[in-house]
Amino acid sequence: MNSKMEAIPADWHEQIINLLAERIVVTDREGIILYINKAYCEFLGTTVKEAINRPVQDVIENTRMHIVAKTGKKELAALHPINGSEMIANRYPLIVDGKLVGALGTVMFRSPEEWRMYKTKIQHLVEELKYYKTKIDKELKSKYYFHDLIGSSQSFLAAKKLAERISVSNSSVLLIGESGTGKELFAHAIHNHSLRSSLPFVAINCASIPEHLLESELFGYEDGAFTGAKKGGKKGQFELAHNGTLFLDEIGDMPLSMQSKLLRVLQEKEVQRVGGQKSIPVDVRIIAATHRDLEKMVEEGKFRRDLYYRLNVIKIEIPPLNKRKEDIKLISVSLLKKLERRFFRTGIDISKEVEQRLMEHSWPGNIRELENVLERAINVLDGQTIEVFHLPLYLRELEWQSSTQMISPVCKGKTAEKMLPLKERLAQVEKEAILHALTMTNGNKQEAARLLEIGKTRFYEKCKLYDIT
Repeated sequence: MNSKMEAIPADWHEQIINLLAERIVVTDREGIILYINKAYCEFLGTTVKEAINRPVQDVIENTRMHIVAKTGKKELAALHPINGSEMIANRYPLIVDGKLVGALGTVMFRSPEEWRMYKTKIQHLVEELKYYKTKIDKELKSKYYFHDLIGSSQSFLAAKKLAERISVSNSSVLLIGESGTGKELFAHAIHNHSLRSSLPFVAINCASIPEHLLESELFGYEDGAFTGAKKGGKKGQFELAHNGTLFLDEIGDMPLSMQSKLLRVLQEKEVQRVGGQKSIPVDVRIIAATHRDLEKMVEEGKFRRDLYYRLNVIKIEIPPLNKRKEDIKLISVSLLKKLERRFFRTGIDISKEVEQRLMEHSWPGNIRELENVLERAINVLDGQTIEVFHLPLYLRELEWQSSTQMISPVCKGKTAEKMLPLKERLAQVEKEAILHALTMTNGNKQEAARLLEIGKTRFYEKCKLYDIT
């Protein structure tokens, strides 16, 4: 025996074998069991004493151990039907001094269920690899062009024309507009029309990343910079966008502490990873966007004045939908074509009544809200034309509200008989308010709760009550 093995007490060997392989069996050249551990015997419904010195095929159902002991050919990750299930087993020939002397069998998983549990544990690693593999191919490319920006109103065409004109520049751009007006589409289009169009386009939402992660997300980190840091470190968004365009969405939500670090990078044109000492030169064009009033934030001390002027080289204000209502029909047609592809439908149109209803609404969620309204309508649409009853309740109620204002006091008494009970009416309105808030926030429940000015726990309770997922 090897001297190193001799240093291990003999009574340790059994424990070591059990730890290395939970279920194990050893046979000689004739398939006679020389060793089998307790864990395997418990699984088989026998005992070590009963199994030892017996032919392996008499103890283990559907075994191939005696075959491997004869052929000397290993069988790895083999399905082994036993006890009404299927194990995943490995079988190895034992060769000593060049001679085949027997076989060793181990059970990796007692059933396919155990294998699936194991697979689940590593699945997130596989998904992470896929994510980083496709990131360069898909996420670092801009997807929209100026012909994707739909509208014919004077204010919108002026913004679009200015964006096209300044695309070839390397100057920073600040896009101002309400949520859902299409600021990101403008950013994509500017990049695609620029001299950097064949280079990376990297978008990051400053409001969606926790403050303590924002620095490492923007600037990257070195190996061992903090607990949980990826081995070898990680490039930040600035490095990924090198020679291309970096789109900083919701820049108004960036913490003050990060604003000073961002300003330094824009001034020095170099980044330093978290935990690193080396400065890495970067050449990126910055396009920033916000729905906030940055000038007011500067006066209130909530946004750095020097950073504001650094970003505000070219400011483009994108008008909200309620200031360009003549574009609603045009945008609706474009959105319907997009949704038709998603739903495998063709020839969907909107009725004149629906068109009028869309014109009457104030659209606080802008184009994003309009798209969600049309998508909701298609989900409940049987024919080819979207009618008023296909719309969400808060849009259908526009008719009820306007008709109520025109009813005389005498008529009001008559229509009251047809109204829902107050409790049901309030519940209906509450549900639609929640759905409307979710539409405006693109499904973000925490943001929707904030808009409705209720607590997160209460909001989730309401969603459960009204079966809103």
